[in-house]
Amino acid sequence: MESNVESRSSRKRRVIVEAATKVFLDKGYDRTSMDDIATMATVSKPTVYKYFNDKERLFAAIVRETADHVDDLMRLVADTLTGRSDTEKDLAELARRFITALMEPQVLRLRRLVIANADRFPDLGRTWYEQGFERVLATLATCFQRLADHQLLRVDDALLAANHFVGLLLWIPVNKAMFTGDHSASSQVDLERYSEAAVRAFLAGYGPAKSD
Repeated sequence: MESNVESRSSRKRRVIVEAATKVFLDKGYDRTSMDDIATMATVSKPTVYKYFNDKERLFAAIVRETADHVDDLMRLVADTLTGRSDTEKDLAELARRFITALMEPQVLRLRRLVIANADRFPDLGRTWYEQGFERVLATLATCFQRLADHQLLRVDDALLAANHFVGLLLWIPVNKAMFTGDHSASSQVDLERYSEAAVRAFLAGYGPAKSD
């Protein structure tokens, strides 16, 4: 019986978090109220307060749980760059899937929301970066170093190489989305083109030395 109660509690919390995420993204942090969240979740306001003491803690929970989702990206990096296949082909596959995941409209909208409130909640901005993006970069760096150890890449600073790879991949579409607010500004065709160009540029700088 206890496990069933915990399961119902967990489901209720998830419903509240999902509803709050939608309201925060639609209305922004300041214009969102706990009443709005309760209405969206179709629960009572006291139920929302049972799980989260205030709006700030609820917003913090959303940021932290979103950062935790990068585990999927980390597995994608580790599973793709095994060094057992064609490095250029593997990088192209990683780039395509990576850019698609990070350019999801909801991910972009939440990113803008975190940035917009970074001065007010600096710890949340730091959490988003350190527990999210920075962990992905570290995993990518480990994979790049392993490829370099097998002479499949030329890397002096694996973490710097990881930053260069992601920068080449995301600079155009992410900046376009952040500055314009148009989260669909880059089409799938655009993303494919950006990923192909990023891999070519990355391998021009970090690819293995060509034999004469």
